[in-house]
Amino acid sequence: MKRLLDPKISSICAVTVDLPQGGTIKIPIKSITVKGEVVTAEVIKCGGDDPDITNGATVGASVEILKVSSEEITGEDNGVILLGGRGVGKVTKPGLSVPVGEPAINPVPRKMIIHEVKKLLPKNRVKVTISVPEGETLAKKTFNPRLGIIGGISILGTTGIVRPMSEEAYVDSLTPQIDQAIALGHDIIVLTPGGMGEKKAIELGIPREAIVQTSNFVGAMLEESAKKGIRGIILFGHIGKIIKVAGGIFHTHSKIADGRREILAAHVAGVNASPALIREIMELNTIDASIDLIKSHGLQEVYNTIAGWASKRSLEFLGEELRIGTAMYSLKGEIIGYDAEAATLGRELGWQV
Repeated sequence: MKRLLDPKISSICAVTVDLPQGGTIKIPIKSITVKGEVVTAEVIKCGGDDPDITNGATVGASVEILKVSSEEITGEDNGVILLGGRGVGKVTKPGLSVPVGEPAINPVPRKMIIHEVKKLLPKNRVKVTISVPEGETLAKKTFNPRLGIIGGISILGTTGIVRPMSEEAYVDSLTPQIDQAIALGHDIIVLTPGGMGEKKAIELGIPREAIVQTSNFVGAMLEESAKKGIRGIILFGHIGKIIKVAGGIFHTHSKIADGRREILAAHVAGVNASPALIREIMELNTIDASIDLIKSHGLQEVYNTIAGWASKRSLEFLGEELRIGTAMYSLKGEIIGYDAEAATLGRELGWQV
């Protein structure tokens, strides 16, 4: 303990940490405090180029050497008890990489923490408490509440460094939803871009645990679902997103690709719509504006056709044996189109089509 309580400890301005894939990184220290026999160091999270809501947040680690024998310690890992303090979430549902009841500190960060502690204190039994003072507030902006992680954020990571790959990081944060759905017994899931789709799916009787949000990364989430052994998928979303998939667009952000009017115009032309109607579609300000227009011409069936094509293009994209159906709704929440497979899979999930 003398080593931890050395008065010079508060003057340390940076530490060097070993990385799991080799090499080291130097981390600036925000502050170090000593209270009794507990030493706490704080750093500032640097999110780099990733869209990380924890960027700039304070992360603390409190260390205490325990004056007990190994037999008296429960839940220790190589002599280290790792706890989640204020702002670090606790896992309450199965299917994640951390067992139920444990703090939401993922395996790689956990291993790194234990490695550094044992490197400095190889013969001691040590308690380490990780905290993120703003964590409980920040967690409300993450998927943690729906994943059953309560009370704060997760301590994530696979390499120990932030790489400028925002999309990869975002997809990594989305895929645990699939693992949890599987752990809770679902091999048919609903993929929906966001909260509106989730809310609508729940209203239709779909279990919340079977609903997976994709954001704009429809293609990546289709691939992850297939890799993890999902048997059936319902693509469920607003027509503005789903119609892009029907055109073979699997990253649906408007900066990547659009083509909504063109895809709708092509499908309307396929049911012998007049050139005047096709021109009118091409001049629409929003895709929702097409709904009343299409209805006035008695061509609502075209939305079922578009849903069918979204399923077809998804199967082609995956190139795997998988059941995929598609359903889509308007901004008013009205289901405007779906294919036969969506109806079949939906019934298996409790959707009364």
